[in-house]
Amino acid sequence: MKNYVTPVRDRVPLGQKAAFGAGHLVLNLLPGALGVFMFFLLTAFGMDPFLAGLLGGLPRIFDALTDPIMGFISDNTKSKWGRRRPYIFVGAILSGILFAVLWQMDPNESQNYNFWYFLIMSMVFLIGNTMFATPLVGLGYEMTSDYNERTRLMAFSQTIGQIAWMIVPWFWVIIADPTIFETQAIGVRKLSIIVGIACIILGVLPALFCKGIDSAHMENRKEISFKTLFSNLIDLFKSIAQVAKNKPFLKLCGATFLVFNGFQMVAAFSVYIIVFYMYNGSYADAGTWPAWFSTVTALVTAFAVIPIVTIIANKFGKRQAFIISTALSIVGYILKWWAFDVNNPYLIFMPIPFMAFGLGGLFTLMMSMTADVCDLDELENGMPRKEGTFGAIYWWMVKLGQALALVLGGAVLKFVGFDGNAAQQTAETMTSLRLADVIIPSITAGLAIVVMWSYSLSESRAKKIKEQLIERRGEL
Repeated sequence: MKNYVTPVRDRVPLGQKAAFGAGHLVLNLLPGALGVFMFFLLTAFGMDPFLAGLLGGLPRIFDALTDPIMGFISDNTKSKWGRRRPYIFVGAILSGILFAVLWQMDPNESQNYNFWYFLIMSMVFLIGNTMFATPLVGLGYEMTSDYNERTRLMAFSQTIGQIAWMIVPWFWVIIADPTIFETQAIGVRKLSIIVGIACIILGVLPALFCKGIDSAHMENRKEISFKTLFSNLIDLFKSIAQVAKNKPFLKLCGATFLVFNGFQMVAAFSVYIIVFYMYNGSYADAGTWPAWFSTVTALVTAFAVIPIVTIIANKFGKRQAFIISTALSIVGYILKWWAFDVNNPYLIFMPIPFMAFGLGGLFTLMMSMTADVCDLDELENGMPRKEGTFGAIYWWMVKLGQALALVLGGAVLKFVGFDGNAAQQTAETMTSLRLADVIIPSITAGLAIVVMWSYSLSESRAKKIKEQLIERRGEL
């Protein structure tokens, strides 16, 4: 296997990789910007921390319900432009427009009004975003059938996607700077429009330039129409049931749920710790340290972690690469306890080379392994291939867990006594917050390693499955 060379027909051209990566930049930019702007729900719009947590979590439960429906629709769509590309094109435009509209709130309105405006518009925005994101993920699974090229494609797209995380942290600085925007609320409203426009421009590129599997002669696809709505729902549940029986895929979902959502639950805590623990609540003194913390994390992830994980995966296998990268991330989480020192602020960068292996390895490997799982499903259940459904169920798990994580994150802030309106926090509050910042992601990452320890879809098995599928289809 070490001397294996990917056939030319299974290689994805650089231009298509770049276009697919642009789509992933949008997939990262929208939630990244959303996460930053959510902070200003407290400071700019006066939202209670627990209500802000609900606004972060409740819409994602709704979003998680729409993903499998969109996956099923794109799996069974018949068009001259393919199964995924029309939805990606329209969804990118809707995502950009609706994201900008979502943040056009007025701080002078009541908390109750802004809560319901944001909640309703979040659900509308997420419908458009699902139309973009779910088919894009499915498209990536079918762009190549090669075990190693899948990892390289996902690594390339994840590297480009990290550009979003190099940019997004500076939104904190830009919005809070009174020399740029008169108020934080104005900053949020105007910057959301810029983000929306960028997402439209970048989001349509995969629809224009990427090529998926040739589906012209794909068998057993269902008719998608209002007349077949009831039968489609039955078929959707059957597809979900088949996916749920796929044991390797369930392990991928379980591990992702643990790693990503353990991280997500405490994602904003580092900012609070820098501002309120290191600099006693002074945003002026904290300066750009929170932004640099996130930006350096993204740089290390893009240009060190993802290439290293790709090399490990190609040499030792994807399961082993996941276990190694997740174990390294736990080291990083533990080191955070000693990283926040006002006397030496550069220590905040100490855990990053280890911690970055968590998410950097996770999505590079999990998306590649999900593509392998789609082959296994075709072998066991036949056509049509269900990349869209697998992608939707996978991200359903991510979003459902993220919804829980955001709600629990708000609850943790409330539990430790964090007050967003207070100029300073108590010593007890900050100690409890720092402990949560270390313990929560370390435990969830450790549980993920346990889940993946018995993952069975190895490189040799994946290649045997591919050979069987080629023989079944009558391909040369």
